[in-house]
Amino acid sequence: MGHAHHGMLSDATYGRLASTNVLTDFVELPSQLLEHWFAQPEILQKYAKHYQTGAPIPIELIQKLKAAETFQQGFATIEYTICALMDMALHHEVDDYDTLDLLEFEKKQLERLGMPQGIVMRHRPPHFLHLFASEMYAAGYYVYLWAEVLDADAFGAFEESGNIFDPIVAEKARKYIYSAGNTQDPEELFRLFRGRDPKIEFMLKKKGLATVATE
Repeated sequence: MGHAHHGMLSDATYGRLASTNVLTDFVELPSQLLEHWFAQPEILQKYAKHYQTGAPIPIELIQKLKAAETFQQGFATIEYTICALMDMALHHEVDDYDTLDLLEFEKKQLERLGMPQGIVMRHRPPHFLHLFASEMYAAGYYVYLWAEVLDADAFGAFEESGNIFDPIVAEKARKYIYSAGNTQDPEELFRLFRGRDPKIEFMLKKKGLATVATE
């Protein structure tokens, strides 16, 4: 639905610059940003109701759901990040791919990167379809995690306003995130929305890897 909103709210003159026709670094932001509202108590208590009594989901259960969101996030972040780093290393390889020993390459890179024992890559190179099924994510698998940095920071703007439905912040999100397409550099669009460059602390807080985000 976030991608759909990116299309429906598009306000660009040329189709090639409109909607989701943006740099891969930015394309997941409108989608992942929308996901934040789903887990908010005021949303869940409106739609998540007991199938017999119609009673809204208890706050205590919502708190348990929120706590469960951070379970094993350290593990999950490492297994994802190592794939993104392997992607970059593989696409920097200048040797002949016909003679490349992929398993040996993987072994050496994991040693170089200090991969912790007990954690494996989310995608082993032989089935890493994001990298070779098309050119979109080649050397760009990192974008999902980068989008988490952007979406957590962007949702922080709504939280800081004291109202997750704040119309002023929502209008800025519409103008600079959902409507602008690729008419401006994504970095500049984020600065126009947030007033600064993105900060990683919001993503770390979302994952439970930091206790306080830098305001």
